[in-house]
Amino acid sequence: MRPFQYARPDSLDHATQLTAPEDTMAIAGGTNLIDLMKLQVETPQELIDINRLTMGEIADTDDGGLRIGALATNTATAAHDRVRSDYPLLARAILAGATQQLRNKATTGGNLCQRTRCYYFTNIDQPCNKRDPGSGCGAIKGIARLHAILGTSNHCIATYPGDMAVAMAALDAQVLITREGEKERTVPVRDFHRLPGDTPEKDNVLEAGEIITGVTLPAPVEGKQIYRKVRERSSYAFALVSVAAVVAMTDGRISRANLAFGGIAHKPWHDPRLSELLVGETPSAAVFDKAADLLLEDAQGYGENDFKIPLTRRALAATLADATGVEL
Repeated sequence: MRPFQYARPDSLDHATQLTAPEDTMAIAGGTNLIDLMKLQVETPQELIDINRLTMGEIADTDDGGLRIGALATNTATAAHDRVRSDYPLLARAILAGATQQLRNKATTGGNLCQRTRCYYFTNIDQPCNKRDPGSGCGAIKGIARLHAILGTSNHCIATYPGDMAVAMAALDAQVLITREGEKERTVPVRDFHRLPGDTPEKDNVLEAGEIITGVTLPAPVEGKQIYRKVRERSSYAFALVSVAAVVAMTDGRISRANLAFGGIAHKPWHDPRLSELLVGETPSAAVFDKAADLLLEDAQGYGENDFKIPLTRRALAATLADATGVEL
């Protein structure tokens, strides 16, 4: 780990001022950032510790939704009564995402800002456009078992590793972002993370001097909430494929199908066409297969991760079958 300066702002405005320079980074739980600093992947000149700021509250909103503060820990969020009763999908995703020790430290804002990464990103001796723009992507012709099959580019095929944001995408959550002297802006979780394109080093839409203040969930809706995570071992591991679903049935037909996927793209993957296709349909294996065809029409494997394409198909079908009561 390289030497760095350290500051603890006493207000949100102060924090946004201190994080404006490009060589500074905000730190809360540090469960991802400190690891990357130890590997010299991240080398900030100054860390801005925002833990003194009052952004840890979880509270009801005026429209019946829920606001989760940026500094609310994953443990506090997953254990919150309203999350467990009204947004069980979110609780299940968080509990599937990490060890208890990590959940005790990891925060809402930090979880959203964790780096999309792979083995080549964390090994400074290997080429990685995300870590060192222009150096190449070692994964494309290298070890690509965990890598993306959707939304890739010639510059990066890494996958977003988180679970919480996948659930939030299915729940249509909004990220609240502030900077000094400007009105708080709102960005849908579905749009917060970026695809790699030709700038894979940019994981999300945050700009210098901006800080996440919280996330809002809309008022709960009817439907069964499911989080299915397929991984190589049952203990703490990133998803090979995950599916977050909010599915409702009315008179034997699908009346709601909000779906998001993890482990298959550079960001939590949400395809609005799936809802358009599924709503109004009588659930069946054929309908689920049609949804998978649409989801995977542009999927591309890189050898070792080719298995993710049929695995995603099966995970989607199993999740929809569970949500609708259909036997496959």
